[in-house]
Amino acid sequence: MPDLNSSNSTGAGRWGSCPLPEGGGELITLAHGSGGRLTQRLIDDIFVPAFGKASLASLEDAATIDFPGSELAFTTDSFVIHPLFFSGGDIGQLAISGTVNDLAMVGSEPLFLSVALVIEEGLPIAVLKQVVASMAETARAAGVQVVTGDTKVVERGKGDGVFITTSGIGRRISPRPVGSQQICKGDALIVSGDVGRHGMAVMVAREGLKLEGELQSDVASLNGLVTELFNAGIAVHCMRDLTRGGLATAAVELAEACQLSINLNQPAIPVSRPVQAACELLGLDPHFVANEGRFLCLLPADQVDRALAILHSHPLGANAAVIGSVDDTHPGWAMLESAYGTRQKLSRLAGDQLPRIC
Repeated sequence: MPDLNSSNSTGAGRWGSCPLPEGGGELITLAHGSGGRLTQRLIDDIFVPAFGKASLASLEDAATIDFPGSELAFTTDSFVIHPLFFSGGDIGQLAISGTVNDLAMVGSEPLFLSVALVIEEGLPIAVLKQVVASMAETARAAGVQVVTGDTKVVERGKGDGVFITTSGIGRRISPRPVGSQQICKGDALIVSGDVGRHGMAVMVAREGLKLEGELQSDVASLNGLVTELFNAGIAVHCMRDLTRGGLATAAVELAEACQLSINLNQPAIPVSRPVQAACELLGLDPHFVANEGRFLCLLPADQVDRALAILHSHPLGANAAVIGSVDDTHPGWAMLESAYGTRQKLSRLAGDQLPRIC
């Protein structure tokens, strides 16, 4: 594991990272899609100036929209994962669950999805059928309907099999707004399960690595678990699914958004043995590795026990744990405290640990 006490540590590993471009960064690199510093630079320098901060709301997982009679949530996401199939899931399951989860993270019940597929010439029909069947089954299990879509085909060698874009609409079910601006001093942080599974499962499949122990992606639709928290009256302040950039990047984003100190307790963060072993082998930090079935929940400290009881009773929350707290000691900073009591400021990755994992 990288030295988290180093003054220049950002969690980036020695293997598989994308270097920063030279010459002023005028070209797009894979690192621009990592969810790290270069992704944020695209958002800040290109997208927000073009569309306006108001149009992009608060840059949460989904936008909430006032609509007569209800408050709606809307989100969109693209999936370009390689390989298309990996231990524990595939691009079809990932596309549906990823969009369902983005809606759930803003306190909404996912209702309707659209699906657009860019298919590469030469993709076997049998593969496409398998991907679409996986999407349909995942949507049924999550209780959402795919109601519209589009298909395009590109020349051989231009599409890497299939790319999928999904958009979703949901209806808010939380009794109060959920988002980074609701985070309060004194809040506790709960992670819904062990971290790093998805990114490492994809990398193991891509590279054909042989490891001891079962290593499967955590890809799953989280809306059912989130709904149980709201039905129980848990006063959730904020949620964030831990996709690109993993837990650590999510903590940095939330700290910057709420201008409070997000404090993570490293020994309390659950990491499975297979993930830890794979990360050590490849020189990666599991706290920065993507997940597709895990979320961070921030809520009042006096509601932690009730929330954990609900999470632990659900298969997707069996390994949920309290991993930190919120205070105002370092406004805008995310801090990681080691087992030895040393504290390290976390930063977004400069490059990309694992490209093309979602």
